[in-house]
Amino acid sequence: MFRMPSCLLRLIRVVLSHKPWALFTLIFVFVSFAYIKLYLGIWEDPESRVPTYGSSAEISCAHSVPSPLNITRGRSPSAGNVFFVETSEQTTPSYLFSCSVESAARTHPASRVMVLMRGLAKKNTSLPKHWAFSLLSCFPNVEIQPLDLTELFSGTPLKRWFMWPLRHWEPYFLPVLSDACRIVLMWKFGGIYLDTDFIVLRNLQNLTNALGIQDYDVLNGAFLSFKPKHKFMKLCIQDFVQEYNGWVWGHQGPELLTRVFKKWCPIRTIRSMRCRGVRALAQEVVYPIPWQEWKKLFEAVNASEFHKLLKNTYAVHIWNKLSHGAKLEIPSQALLAQLYSQFCPATYAKMKHDSELLSGAAV
Repeated sequence: MFRMPSCLLRLIRVVLSHKPWALFTLIFVFVSFAYIKLYLGIWEDPESRVPTYGSSAEISCAHSVPSPLNITRGRSPSAGNVFFVETSEQTTPSYLFSCSVESAARTHPASRVMVLMRGLAKKNTSLPKHWAFSLLSCFPNVEIQPLDLTELFSGTPLKRWFMWPLRHWEPYFLPVLSDACRIVLMWKFGGIYLDTDFIVLRNLQNLTNALGIQDYDVLNGAFLSFKPKHKFMKLCIQDFVQEYNGWVWGHQGPELLTRVFKKWCPIRTIRSMRCRGVRALAQEVVYPIPWQEWKKLFEAVNASEFHKLLKNTYAVHIWNKLSHGAKLEIPSQALLAQLYSQFCPATYAKMKHDSELLSGAAV
């Protein structure tokens, strides 16, 4: 059911009190709102359009978490948190979302894996009934909590940016909001930030004060690892506000990080390097599959090719914005299917089970 935002209703009442401009303003408002809502889809994450089967199914922890998992009872004080953030309102995690969190939990047994979701009710202590929440709750180091944006941005220059009433009308509001969350999380708390379309292959804790090269001369913030209150993150927050442009895709994300790093060094062209204590990691470390070649994730590879491709890789970015509509056969020798099978076996078991059910229903 389509519902008009309350802020829009208030705007209409104000406009009607100024009759000479009422008609023009109302037409502009409705056309703008319809364009953003219907064509750009900024309130809907691509993953939310992908069907997930058996959404309320309970998961057996004994089955999902093979023993021994080597989850430590106590956590080392030096082991920082691993953060995932969902800035949309959706609360039906996809297979990839589940795999991202599961793979991080398995490779970081001594860390808290914090999943912050904007769609969760702040006062409700129970999670929605969905197989992914049931599965991820099996891991003692995973915590799924509401994302309180007002609290997160408090004490930073981004609070005023976020509180502007018409902010959510911008065409790339959700991606920009995600960009804002990650740099504030790194500034306030430190640790590791990952997008929910990463599959983690090994522990990332030794990649401190680091971010990855996406491709030639461009850094990406889908992976960040910083100590709290690091000056580089402070500069990122300052640049976010001072150079703000929410109408250009990537301006507050990869372009921001690239701008700041070039000033930080200073350099003209980014390469794999360490500069004033901050590392720009080689592309193979966290972006072994370039975004232009995302279809390779769905191509079959043998064991030798698999090992060679990921020999120096810590995590694989799946580029969900591009790949979410592609069909993945389960089971298969596709690179992505093998990543699921090896690094998030509980999620993979659920995918395989659902695939079998779907095949049976089609017969």
